[in-house]
Order: sequence, then C-alpha cells, then structure tokens
Amino acid sequence: MTDDTKKPVTKKIDPAADRILATRRSFLGKAALGTGAALATTTLAAPAVIAQAGTIKWRLQTYSGAPLGAHVIKPQIDAFNAAANGAMEIELYYADQLVPTSDLFRALQSGTLDAVQSDEATMASPVDIAVFGGYFPFATRYSLDVPALFRYYGLKEIWEEAYADVPNVTWLSTGAWDPLHIFTVSKPIKSLADMAGLRVFGVPTAGKFLSKYGLVPVTIPWDNVEVALQTGELDGVAWCGFTEAYEVGWADVCNYALTNSVTGAWFGSYFANSPSWAKVPPHLKELFLMSIDQSHYYRDVWYWGGEAKLRVEGQKMELTALPPEDWSKVVADSKGFWDETAAASPRAGRVVEAFKKYDETMQKAGYPYR
Repeated sequence: MTDDTKKPVTKKIDPAADRILATRRSFLGKAALGTGAALATTTLAAPAVIAQAGTIKWRLQTYSGAPLGAHVIKPQIDAFNAAANGAMEIELYYADQLVPTSDLFRALQSGTLDAVQSDEATMASPVDIAVFGGYFPFATRYSLDVPALFRYYGLKEIWEEAYADVPNVTWLSTGAWDPLHIFTVSKPIKSLADMAGLRVFGVPTAGKFLSKYGLVPVTIPWDNVEVALQTGELDGVAWCGFTEAYEVGWADVCNYALTNSVTGAWFGSYFANSPSWAKVPPHLKELFLMSIDQSHYYRDVWYWGGEAKLRVEGQKMELTALPPEDWSKVVADSKGFWDETAAASPRAGRVVEAFKKYDETMQKAGYPYR
C-alpha cells in the first residue's frame, strides 16, 4: 500500500479527533451560555432524583369493614399498586383499624392518614354540605343519578368549592353505592307505626330523617354490629341494601327486609391529605384517579345486579312493604326535610336546588329515567 493511500485515512481520523477535543475544551464555555449545561444537568441528575425519592407510601382507611371492603375498595387498591409498579404503594385499612371511623377526617387532616374513603356525614366532615354525604332522603333513585348530578348539575364544583375552604384536605371524587333499606331481627315493618322504638345502626342523615317516625339511630363500631343484632342491643340496621346485608352476614341475623327505600344510592367520596397529594407526581395522580373510576364502575355493577338478584332469589329474609298512604307521607315529609336542609347555608341551598332540578328533569324525561 502506498503513502498516498494512507493519507486519506489519516485525514478522516484527525478532524474527528480534533472535534472531540474541541468539544471537551469548549464544554465549560457552552455551560456558561446556558445551553449544553442545562441539557447535561437534566440528563445526569434525573436518575439521582428518582433514586432518592423511592417508593411513595400511603395509608388509606375506608369506612367499611373487611368483608364489605373486599368489594368497595380492595380491587381498586390492588390494581393501583400493581399498575404503579413499585413507584407508589397504598396500604389499605378497614373500619376502625388505625383510627375510629368518627375520627377519619381529623386523622386525614393531620396526615395520620394519606387518604380516606367515606361519606361526609359518617366521618364528621366540617363542611356545610356534609349532610348530603351518605343517604340523603330521595336525592336519588338509581346509582347513575350520582355521577350525573356531579357531572351535569354542578355538584362537582360545589364539592370542590366546599373543600377549598378546609386546610390540608382535598376532595377527589364521589360515586354511588347501594340503596337504603331497613332490615330488622324480630319485628317486621309493615306500617310507619312499626318503626317506633326500633334501635337501628345507620348513617347519620338517613337516621335523622327516619327518627321522625320513632326509629332510634345507634352508632357503634362497624365490626360490632352483627353481635349487637344477636344480643338484642340493636333491633336492626338502616345502613345498606340487600347486596351488603347478604355479603357481610347481617341477612343471617335479620329476618325481615323493608322493600321501601328512602334513597336509591349512597354518596361515597375519596379524599386525600393535601400535602400527601402534592407529593405525588402527575402520572401517579392520574393513575389513582383512574383507579377510583374503576372502583365506581365495579360497585355500580356489583350493587345493581346484586340488589335485584337477592330481592328475587334471596331466601334469608321475609320482604315487607309500607301501605301506599304511609309511603306517600314519607315522600311528602322528605320535601320538608329538603327545605330545612337548604336553609342551613347558601351552599346547601345550591345542592338542594340541583336535586330539585334533576328530579324535575328525570320526571319530564320519563321512561327509563322515571
């Protein structure tokens, strides 16, 4: 091979080497100009930031006991933890496991809990719309009424506004649970008079309304309800529908079920401790909100199918119903309850107006809405 054939090779290597050396020599100069330095810093620092952050750990407590929680929240948390792939992990606790249910809100606000699943009334939320959490008489007839009210009738904005006034608590989402029925141990309810003196475990708002007919609302830890029914401390429950009564074992103790329902769906919400929520990166926030929607869907199907199936095929309880004249009185009394609640605050009044507008729309729409 001649010298002439070697020269082109040498020329190809030298400029490349020169460029590499020139790049190294000018690196600090480019950094001073703020171009290459910013890119280099971002590229090199990102892995260190991720490594330092580690897995985000949350503690979430639900209002429900373990048998019910297996349906109303556990599938969601299991799915979220799997999808988060180690970047975030939520530890799930059931009713009263970390804090008493009545202290859920304070524990959330203080950061003892990072998140809560509950209705406002049960967890004693200090907002003027707390009365609408849980079972508000005749606000709904079907489970789909709840998301429709939040999406199309302004409840989402009202809930966001209410919790914006509360330090360290962020409302995330509200969904539907089951309708409300009364299940009793030894006394069937066949008239309003039969309710007088019955001690029932129930959610606060519905209990307050039903106390008009002599029902006595009793609050005890969720896990103690079945024993209290067996010992006679409780005469019944006004806390759920047929699906839950069968799932958690109360149908094994109660002998009678009143088919009249004062509302079609429970309002249940998800809340986060605001500082904890702020530390979650956007993609994991979106993943958690998606898992909440999945939980809403799971419950809608579970309850909707279960309520009908167990009313028809369930053999554990005798079904009773109020006479039409008694039921008409309950419906009429609910209107007065609405007006009393609306007068409590301007914001409560806006919620009641939304209920009225929604009910009017559903009545005019007719089948299959009403």
